[in-house]
Amino acid sequence: MLSTLPSSDPLLPNPFSAAGYANGCFSLWDCPDLFTCSRPTNSPKPVTSSSGSDEPNQPTDEPDRSLDEKPARPYRDMVIDERKRRRMLSNRESARRSRMRKQRHLENLRNQLNKCRVENRELNNRLQFIVHHLNRIRTENQWLRSERTVLWQKLSDFTQILVFQELHPLDHISNIPCMVAMQ
Repeated sequence: MLSTLPSSDPLLPNPFSAAGYANGCFSLWDCPDLFTCSRPTNSPKPVTSSSGSDEPNQPTDEPDRSLDEKPARPYRDMVIDERKRRRMLSNRESARRSRMRKQRHLENLRNQLNKCRVENRELNNRLQFIVHHLNRIRTENQWLRSERTVLWQKLSDFTQILVFQELHPLDHISNIPCMVAMQ
Protein backbone atom coordinates (compact mmCIF):
# COMPACT_ATOMS: atom_id res chain seq x y z
CA MET A 1 0.00 0.00 0.00
CA LEU A 2 1.36 3.40 -1.01
CA SER A 3 1.30 6.25 1.41
CA THR A 4 2.10 9.91 1.24
CA LEU A 5 3.38 12.10 4.00
CA PRO A 6 1.99 15.56 4.53
CA SER A 7 4.32 18.44 3.75
CA SER A 8 4.22 19.53 7.37
CA ASP A 9 5.85 16.26 8.47
CA PRO A 10 8.95 17.10 10.60
CA LEU A 11 10.91 14.14 9.20
CA LEU A 12 11.03 15.56 5.71
CA PRO A 13 12.99 18.76 5.21
CA ASN A 14 11.20 21.30 3.06
CA PRO A 15 13.66 23.05 0.70
CA PHE A 16 11.06 25.73 -0.08
CA SER A 17 10.37 26.77 3.50
CA ALA A 18 13.33 29.19 3.68
CA ALA A 19 12.79 32.92 3.16
CA GLY A 20 12.16 33.74 -0.47
CA TYR A 21 11.05 30.24 -1.40
CA ALA A 22 7.77 30.35 0.47
CA ASN A 23 6.55 33.12 -1.79
CA GLY A 24 7.32 31.08 -4.87
CA CYS A 25 10.02 33.53 -6.05
CA PHE A 26 13.17 31.53 -6.56
CA SER A 27 15.46 31.06 -9.49
CA LEU A 28 17.08 28.00 -11.00
CA TRP A 29 20.33 29.00 -9.32
CA ASP A 30 18.82 28.80 -5.85
CA CYS A 31 17.97 25.11 -6.07
CA PRO A 32 20.27 23.41 -8.59
CA ASP A 33 19.42 19.86 -7.50
CA LEU A 34 15.85 20.21 -8.72
CA PHE A 35 16.75 20.90 -12.32
CA THR A 36 19.77 18.71 -13.01
CA CYS A 37 20.02 17.17 -16.43
CA SER A 38 21.90 14.08 -15.27
CA ARG A 39 19.82 10.95 -15.02
CA PRO A 40 20.54 8.28 -12.48
CA THR A 41 22.29 5.23 -13.82
CA ASN A 42 19.88 2.85 -12.09
CA SER A 43 16.17 3.07 -12.65
CA PRO A 44 14.17 4.06 -9.58
CA LYS A 45 12.64 1.25 -7.62
CA PRO A 46 8.95 1.39 -6.84
CA VAL A 47 7.94 2.26 -3.32
CA THR A 48 6.42 -0.70 -1.62
CA SER A 49 5.30 -1.32 1.86
CA SER A 50 5.50 -4.59 3.60
CA SER A 51 2.51 -5.00 5.83
CA GLY A 52 3.41 -8.33 7.26
CA SER A 53 2.71 -10.31 4.12
CA ASP A 54 4.45 -13.48 3.08
CA GLU A 55 7.61 -11.73 1.89
CA PRO A 56 9.95 -10.56 4.59
CA ASN A 57 12.00 -7.40 4.07
CA GLN A 58 14.54 -8.32 1.44
CA PRO A 59 17.95 -6.63 1.35
CA THR A 60 18.30 -4.09 -1.44
CA ASP A 61 21.26 -3.63 -3.77
CA GLU A 62 21.90 -0.09 -2.54
CA PRO A 63 22.59 0.85 1.08
CA ASP A 64 20.09 3.11 2.80
CA ARG A 65 20.87 6.76 2.22
CA SER A 66 19.55 9.56 4.28
CA LEU A 67 17.72 12.33 2.48
CA ASP A 68 20.52 14.85 3.16
CA GLU A 69 23.20 12.87 1.29
CA LYS A 70 23.71 13.60 -2.36
CA PRO A 71 23.94 10.63 -4.69
CA ALA A 72 27.37 9.80 -6.16
CA ARG A 73 28.16 11.62 -9.37
CA PRO A 74 27.71 9.51 -12.47
CA TYR A 75 30.64 8.57 -14.66
CA ARG A 76 29.55 11.03 -17.33
CA ASP A 77 29.89 13.95 -14.91
CA MET A 78 33.38 12.79 -13.95
CA VAL A 79 34.34 12.64 -17.63
CA ILE A 80 32.96 16.15 -18.15
CA ASP A 81 34.88 17.40 -15.09
CA GLU A 82 38.05 15.78 -16.42
CA ARG A 83 37.50 17.49 -19.78
CA LYS A 84 36.94 20.81 -18.01
CA ARG A 85 40.12 20.31 -15.99
CA ARG A 86 42.13 19.45 -19.12
CA ARG A 87 40.62 22.40 -20.98
CA MET A 88 41.44 24.68 -18.05
CA LEU A 89 45.05 23.42 -18.02
CA SER A 90 45.23 23.80 -21.79
CA ASN A 91 43.87 27.36 -21.53
CA ARG A 92 46.43 28.19 -18.84
CA GLU A 93 49.25 26.85 -20.98
CA SER A 94 47.92 28.72 -24.00
CA ALA A 95 47.70 31.94 -21.97
CA ARG A 96 51.27 31.40 -20.72
CA ARG A 97 52.50 30.90 -24.32
CA SER A 98 50.55 33.98 -25.37
CA ARG A 99 52.18 36.04 -22.60
CA MET A 100 55.61 34.74 -23.65
CA ARG A 101 54.91 35.66 -27.30
CA LYS A 102 53.72 39.09 -26.21
CA GLN A 103 56.84 39.55 -24.08
CA ARG A 104 59.12 38.50 -26.97
CA HIS A 105 57.26 40.83 -29.32
CA LEU A 106 57.58 43.69 -26.82
CA GLU A 107 61.31 42.97 -26.44
CA ASN A 108 61.71 42.97 -30.24
CA LEU A 109 59.92 46.30 -30.44
CA ARG A 110 62.20 47.73 -27.75
CA ASN A 111 65.26 46.49 -29.67
CA GLN A 112 63.95 48.05 -32.88
CA LEU A 113 63.30 51.30 -31.00
CA ASN A 114 66.87 51.34 -29.67
CA LYS A 115 68.28 50.63 -33.15
CA CYS A 116 66.15 53.41 -34.63
CA ARG A 117 67.32 55.82 -31.93
CA VAL A 118 70.98 54.99 -32.62
CA GLU A 119 70.44 55.34 -36.37
CA ASN A 120 68.57 58.62 -35.84
CA ARG A 121 71.44 59.96 -33.70
CA GLU A 122 73.97 58.98 -36.40
CA LEU A 123 71.89 60.57 -39.14
CA ASN A 124 71.48 63.72 -37.04
CA ASN A 125 75.26 63.93 -36.53
CA ARG A 126 75.85 63.49 -40.26
CA LEU A 127 73.26 66.16 -41.01
CA GLN A 128 74.94 68.61 -38.61
CA PHE A 129 78.32 67.93 -40.25
CA ILE A 130 76.86 68.49 -43.72
CA VAL A 131 75.07 71.69 -42.62
CA HIS A 132 78.31 73.00 -41.08
CA HIS A 133 80.21 72.14 -44.27
CA LEU A 134 77.46 73.76 -46.37
CA ASN A 135 77.65 77.01 -44.34
CA ARG A 136 81.41 77.09 -44.74
CA ILE A 137 81.10 76.60 -48.50
CA ARG A 138 78.39 79.28 -48.72
CA THR A 139 80.64 81.75 -46.89
CA GLU A 140 83.52 80.92 -49.19
CA ASN A 141 81.25 81.18 -52.21
CA GLN A 142 80.08 84.66 -51.14
CA TRP A 143 83.69 85.78 -50.68
CA LEU A 144 84.59 84.42 -54.13
CA ARG A 145 81.62 86.19 -55.73
CA SER A 146 82.56 89.48 -54.18
CA GLU A 147 86.20 88.93 -55.26
CA ARG A 148 84.96 88.15 -58.76
CA THR A 149 82.96 91.37 -58.80
CA VAL A 150 86.00 93.39 -57.73
CA LEU A 151 88.22 91.68 -60.29
CA TRP A 152 85.60 92.06 -62.97
CA GLN A 153 85.41 95.79 -62.23
CA LYS A 154 89.23 96.12 -62.43
CA LEU A 155 89.30 94.20 -65.71
CA SER A 156 86.56 96.43 -67.07
CA ASP A 157 88.54 99.53 -66.05
CA PHE A 158 91.73 98.24 -67.71
CA THR A 159 89.81 97.33 -70.84
CA GLN A 160 88.40 100.84 -71.05
CA ILE A 161 91.84 102.30 -70.59
CA LEU A 162 93.26 100.15 -73.37
CA VAL A 163 90.43 100.96 -75.71
CA PHE A 164 90.84 104.64 -74.96
CA GLN A 165 94.61 104.44 -75.63
CA GLU A 166 94.09 102.81 -78.98
CA LEU A 167 91.67 105.47 -80.05
CA HIS A 168 93.76 108.40 -78.85
CA PRO A 169 97.38 107.31 -78.86
CA LEU A 170 99.15 110.60 -77.84
CA ASP A 171 96.35 112.79 -76.62
CA HIS A 172 95.94 111.05 -73.44
CA ILE A 173 99.52 111.67 -72.27
CA SER A 174 99.01 115.42 -72.03
CA ASN A 175 95.76 114.97 -70.11
CA ILE A 176 97.29 112.80 -67.43
CA PRO A 177 98.20 115.07 -64.51
CA CYS A 178 101.37 113.32 -63.60
CA MET A 179 102.65 113.59 -67.20
CA VAL A 180 101.90 117.29 -67.40
CA ALA A 181 103.92 118.02 -64.32
CA MET A 182 106.93 116.26 -65.78
CA GLN A 183 107.07 118.38 -68.85
